[in-house]
Amino acid sequence: MIFSRVASHFKKFDWVLLGAIFLLVIFGLISIWSSSCAKGDFFNFKKQILFLAIGILLMIFVSFLDILSLKNNPYLILFLYFISIFLLIGLFFVPQIRGVRGWYKVGAFSFDPIEVVKIILVILLAKYFSMRHIEMYRLQHIVLSGIYVFIPSVLIFFQPDLGSVLVLLFLWIAILVISGIKLRQFLLLCFVFIVLGVIGWFFLLQDYQRARISAFLNPRIEPLGAGWSQRQSKIAIGSGGFWGKGITKGSQTQYGFLPEPQTDFIFASIAEETGIVGIGILLTLYLVVVFRIIKIASLARNNFFRLFASGFAAVLVSQIFIHIGMNLGILPIIGIPLPFVSYGGSGLIANFVSLGIIQNIKSRE
Repeated sequence: MIFSRVASHFKKFDWVLLGAIFLLVIFGLISIWSSSCAKGDFFNFKKQILFLAIGILLMIFVSFLDILSLKNNPYLILFLYFISIFLLIGLFFVPQIRGVRGWYKVGAFSFDPIEVVKIILVILLAKYFSMRHIEMYRLQHIVLSGIYVFIPSVLIFFQPDLGSVLVLLFLWIAILVISGIKLRQFLLLCFVFIVLGVIGWFFLLQDYQRARISAFLNPRIEPLGAGWSQRQSKIAIGSGGFWGKGITKGSQTQYGFLPEPQTDFIFASIAEETGIVGIGILLTLYLVVVFRIIKIASLARNNFFRLFASGFAAVLVSQIFIHIGMNLGILPIIGIPLPFVSYGGSGLIANFVSLGIIQNIKSRE
């Protein structure tokens, strides 16, 4: 009896979505293994496999949970939100890693609470607007939801992690648009962001952040400094050609010219070794993932499910766009991993947990 229920539950999964996700993960594992060959250190590769196993188990577990109980319990959602805020505050008391306080270090492993914050914010915003979508004309709902996003964004900004702040802002705006924000309210938000951007440039951004943006606008300013990483990324992508140089044969990746080939510049590493063909497959897989999630959102039984699936899609799209954009040199370097591909346990596990909720929603159609 139990076996038949489990089998029936798995039949309701979106296996096209899962297939695309697992192919993306394989892309990432191959790239991480390739860049590990250069140093002869495969510890990150082994850890990524462990993270993948944990992520899959959590995805299956979450897919069986009663998500409706989460939807109907606003106090639990607020409790999770305040826990995430507490975790972000705690980061200010941990040692810096490469100039950023973004991880809790536990032995050979590290935990990035920002990835948890993304999931909880998607849940919180989905809950908030699912109850008030017919009252979007009221400015108070935009302001209050903005405060929910503003608090973690400020804490993340001062770690500092500008890239994750942009992802959270994109998530908020996407859910506002999906919920039915009026055009004049949207234009007002755009004006506010422009003003905040000017203030941030002069008073909030640190010197190295301004240097990265300046190097992006004019790479010749510091070709061996702030502009070095992006220049090497462009060289790697351009040298890949149509078929690529082959796995473990990319000169920029293997000889250390390309910085962070397993995380921030894994797209450039894949482009160098697999060429246009590999990148074409990678982008096609992402299109399939986003399309299937949006389809699940469109068929969802209620607004909470619809907004959660749409919010998760928005997070993925923003991270994909920022990561590829900074690898191609059309955006400044702000350190965003490529979902399901870049090395990192916190991001991979958090994405699989979100995927578990998506499959949970799919099984209720």
